[in-house]
Order: sequence, then structure tokens, then C-alpha cells
Amino acid sequence: MKLEKIFLEFCVEKKFEINQSQFKIINHLQDYYKKNFERSILSKFLSKKNDKLGFYLAGDVGVGKTMILNFFFDNFKKRKLRLHFNEFMIHFHNFIFQNKDKDGIDYFVKDLKSKTELIYFDEFQVTNIVDAMILGKLFKRIFQKNIRVIFSSNINIDNLYKNGLQRDQFIPFIKILKEFCCEKNLLIKEDYRTNKNINLERFLSPTNESTNFIFNKFFRKITKDKKKFLKIIEIKGRKIVLENFYDGVAKFNFEELCNRNLGSEDYIKISDNCSFIFIDNLPFFNDDNSNQQKRFITLIDILYEKKIPLTIRSKVDLKLIKSSKSLVDTFKRTTSRLHELTSISFDYL
Repeated sequence: MKLEKIFLEFCVEKKFEINQSQFKIINHLQDYYKKNFERSILSKFLSKKNDKLGFYLAGDVGVGKTMILNFFFDNFKKRKLRLHFNEFMIHFHNFIFQNKDKDGIDYFVKDLKSKTELIYFDEFQVTNIVDAMILGKLFKRIFQKNIRVIFSSNINIDNLYKNGLQRDQFIPFIKILKEFCCEKNLLIKEDYRTNKNINLERFLSPTNESTNFIFNKFFRKITKDKKKFLKIIEIKGRKIVLENFYDGVAKFNFEELCNRNLGSEDYIKISDNCSFIFIDNLPFFNDDNSNQQKRFITLIDILYEKKIPLTIRSKVDLKLIKSSKSLVDTFKRTTSRLHELTSISFDYL
């Protein structure tokens, strides 16, 4: 696979500028591909112990990490799997629960090996203490089974789960990543998602009578000729009721989504049933509501993965939105994604 040539053609087709920093990453991916997928059986047998089975691409928000790894993944012609990390861990925990009588991690990884040669985790981060405690052992087995893994993240390996609860139990995973992954940084100052002169017509602020009128008028316009009904989503015995649901268009108050004991599995199920979402009363974020902010980050990550358009009414303008101290770095990705999700086109009108 001649990635450099294909990438140049890709940039011309998409009318992207040729950025040298991005092109260097393409060259590194070319080397990674050759070492892992184009070597002879003999050379693989004689391979050095420190050959890297993972590729970890770190960089700030909106610099093109996802674009580059999507490009690599799309041109990878062998068995492959792309998953949101939350979905992957939900699948893992469900698999372990359903196979209690077996060596859980080993059995899971064997099953994974039968399905794929490459896994892709976009915008990788860890926020769950239960996941943090198990990842070292899990990914050691994944790499021992010669499953290749590529990651994009706006957090360097050493800073993953920084200041997280019981972080000492997460350190073995960091060591595994550093041992098995080639880590590269994409250094670009520009955020392509927020520098497109996008008119944020669907991110409304502040929360006053004027924005309330616009918000509800737009909701009525999109749901015109759509039937309203009470949507009930069941998740492992729990029920989530969507009261303002019109054939895939749903309206929520922020409190409904982020001030309840909901997690990634709940948000995935909601996103599976929605194709356009309205969120009202986005608050100021600070240290007092960091738990709600953390849920909001997870929600936006999932909606971004599913490319679900949003309309949001917020107490503060998106350019001025603040964060709790512990989530400042992570929230940069969220605000960048909000630019895109409140601007992307849709097919309802």
C-alpha cells in the first residue's frame, strides 16, 4: 500500500491543503504498515521484541488526527474494526458477564482475534475507574495475540487518566502502551473544525426569551408532519423515557441527559434511536457540576461518532464556554466537536 501517493490524491480530490506535519504522519503510518502487514513470514519470525504493534497519534483538537487515521483505516483492506472506546468496553464487560465459566480476558481476546487484524479507537481517552483497572491486562493480551491497534487522542500516553481515581492501578496500562505502540504527535496550531468560518446558527445563547423562541420555532419546523409518541428505551432492565420524540427527532433538557445516573451505554442507545437532537439549558460548567460535565463529554463523543446533528441553547456562547478544572484538556475536544455538530447539514427540511 503506497500511502503517500494515495494521500496526495486524496487531498487533491477533497481540496485539502497539503500540510507537511500531516504528511510526516502519513510517512510514519507507511512504515508502520510495512513492518506489520507487508513483511515475509521469515522476517516476522525473526522480528525484534520491540517491534511496535500499535500506532498512537496524539495532538490537539481539530488538527486532522481523525482525518488521517480514517484515511489509513479506509485504505486498509484486511479484516478491521473501528469502535468508539466506550462501545468496545461495553462489549467487553457484556462478553465477560456472558462467559463467567471461562478465562474471561483470554477468551475475549481469542474471539477478537478471530474477527479482526486491526482495531481503530478514535479520540481515545479513559475516564472510568473500572476500565482503568483492567486495561493493562486486557491490552497486554491483545498485543500478545498480534492484534494491531491504532489510536488517536488529544492526550499523550503519559498523561492518560491524569489525576484519575486510583491512577496507580492505571500505570500498568501506560507501560503496555509505551512498550507496544509507536507514539507520534501531530503538531499544528490551527483547529480546522473551528476555523471554517462556520455560522453557528444552531448553538444559541444566552438562555433568554429570544433564544427560547428561536429554539422552539426551529424544533417545530423540523418536527412538522412528524408523529409524536412516547419513546421508551430499555437497557438491561432500566428504562429511559423520551417524552419529546418525533420519529427520530428528540428534545431534551440538559438535566434529563446529564444530571441522572446515565453512562455511555445509555447514550449509545439514545443515539441509536435519534437522528437529530435538541438540548436545552446547557449550564455554566465549573467544579461544582463536574460530574454532569463528564457525562456531557461522553454524550458528545458518542453523538460525534454517530454524526448526529445538534441544536443547543446555552447560558454562554460556545467561544466563551468554561470548564471544571479537572476536565479542561478533555473539554477542548468537546467544544471543537460542538462547533461541528451544530453546523453540519441534515436532510430534514
